[in-house]
Amino acid sequence: MDKDILNQDDHNRKILKEISKEELKHYNFWKNITKQDFKPNKFKIYWYVFLAKTLGLSFALRLMESGEENAQRFYSKYQKEYPKVKEIIEDEEAHEEKLINILNDERLSYAGAIVLGLNDALVEFTGTLAGLTFAFANSTIIATTGLIMGIAASLSMAASGYLSSKEDANVDINPIKSAIYTGIAYIVTVSLLVGPYFIFENVYVSLVAMLIITVFIIATYTFYISIAKKIEFKERFLEMAFISLGVAFLSFIIGYSVKLIFGIDA
Repeated sequence: MDKDILNQDDHNRKILKEISKEELKHYNFWKNITKQDFKPNKFKIYWYVFLAKTLGLSFALRLMESGEENAQRFYSKYQKEYPKVKEIIEDEEAHEEKLINILNDERLSYAGAIVLGLNDALVEFTGTLAGLTFAFANSTIIATTGLIMGIAASLSMAASGYLSSKEDANVDINPIKSAIYTGIAYIVTVSLLVGPYFIFENVYVSLVAMLIITVFIIATYTFYISIAKKIEFKERFLEMAFISLGVAFLSFIIGYSVKLIFGIDA
């Protein structure tokens, strides 16, 4: 295993142990007051471990910490009765700052590469598929053309991601990994968008399904990044959706115009 990865693992382990000690201290405080003991929820443990392994440590921990807002409101009711509660609230607020500033999360480090592939695929292929839908009213032709273009474009985007990261001043970014993240994000997105054209014969049903999938992809990724980086969901979602669907709408017009001008009937 790479030495830098080992160092990152040790660093993250140290931070997590520190936070867990504070959480245990809070638990023992409330345990002494309520005189009740609770067993760990095994489902939640496995669930958050799964999220950390698949979507990254930052996302899993941010999602876990988001539940503490309710806990803080609960704590605030008992500050007068138990003065130590104020200290607990301050500890809880400090946790998020620690997570923001000192956790090393590879998946989050390469979020820029994923965004590059994801955004480019969404913007290009919502427009491309919409235009092809009006120009060639044949699902098989549209799906095959879109897939071929998507594979070629994903390789091109991966190369662009590699060259872009080579120029990046961030020494923690590996150009090859950056290219892989960009390429995979691109081809997965394209495959999801092209999918309906392989399933439905009616091109307009396929078009509607493709647009629904586009909105779903944007919402899913925006939710992920809003949790992991703690940014505003609504603003980021509307921006991405407006750009992708706006390009698709313009492509509708262009595709239909091309069909009329050149008399294409496919």
